Amino acid sequence: MSGLFITFEGGDGSGKSTQVALLTNWLLAEGHSVEHSREPGGTDLGVELREIILHRRGYIAPRAEALLYAADRAHNIATRVRPAIERGEIVIQDRYLDSSVAYQGAGRVLDGAEIRSLSLWAAEDLIPDLTVLLDLDVAAGRGRLDESRDKYDRLEAEQQDFHERVRQGYLDLAAAEPDRFLVLDATDTIETLAAAIRSRVVSLLT
Repeated sequence: MSGLFITFEGGDGSGKSTQVALLTNWLLAEGHSVEHSREPGGTDLGVELREIILHRRGYIAPRAEALLYAADRAHNIATRVRPAIERGEIVIQDRYLDSSVAYQGAGRVLDGAEIRSLSLWAAEDLIPDLTVLLDLDVAAGRGRLDESRDKYDRLEAEQQDFHERVRQGYLDLAAAEPDRFLVLDATDTIETLAAAIRSRVVSLLT
């Protein structure tokens, strides 16, 4: 039996980690095998790349940043995600190629089609079965971050207009692939969001 690949996307403070945990606990209770990953940082190499991408002091050219994400993605998919899917497991991942199109494409004002093409090449054309987009107003997301963090990483620290472009980039992606995306209002209650996600995942399991 082939596994599933489910990704979670959204701006800063959208609540991805909470929903990933709730979905995981539910799937495990239902008897499914679950593998987790994230980008960047889902592998040992990815942890090193994550440190460079998110915490390096100083300027990183936008194209260089996009290539670093692609390198992380190539290794993560080849060594962790695809093997788990082939074992029949459900892979739940925090961020994937849509993040690159939104952040490096829309946010950094690079060509989104080129970024997507680069990401698909790196991942050998692996597309998620489901992408959950937790949509949240930029100001509301920043308010949530302010409550939980002492300092921001490189991308979190970008100006509001950057994050507005990222949010719109995500919404454009979801509009272009409505069958793959589940777009949810991240201001809904945790329980309401979790129920909507479970309902969509059930349709993939039957």
